[in-house]
Amino acid sequence: MTETQGGAWLGFSLKGQRYAVSLASVREVIRPGDITPVPGSPDDVLGIVNLRGQIVPVLDGRRRFGLDAATEVGAADSQRVIVFDDSGSVVGMRIDVIGDMLTFAADEVAPPPPGRAERRDDPVSGVITRDDGFIALVDVARLCRA
Repeated sequence: MTETQGGAWLGFSLKGQRYAVSLASVREVIRPGDITPVPGSPDDVLGIVNLRGQIVPVLDGRRRFGLDAATEVGAADSQRVIVFDDSGSVVGMRIDVIGDMLTFAADEVAPPPPGRAERRDDPVSGVITRDDGFIALVDVARLCRA
């Protein structure tokens, strides 16, 4: 099954924009806790966490998707870290709000909006439309290339 086919997906939000990742790629969802900064790391890497003895790099979801990284007052309570397992490579990403489980058919997936595809490292692989807007589908393999 490719990343843009149907199946179970986990929704999340960043700066009010909605995204979803294939549930098959999600290892767990945790509270941000203590993220240790790593000097010299890329801008979109917040640092690392010790997850039951395993050192896991944590991305800043907002920066990874090219959004304003500033967090609104009081928003920290709803933040979570989605931990992905991409073929044995474990990476976390801090998100603003965890969303609902989604299911949809492969024929509901449209290509990413014009302009996004120009970014070679863009993790958005497609979009699905809902009555209240669209949800960007995230390719975890591209997302985890930190």
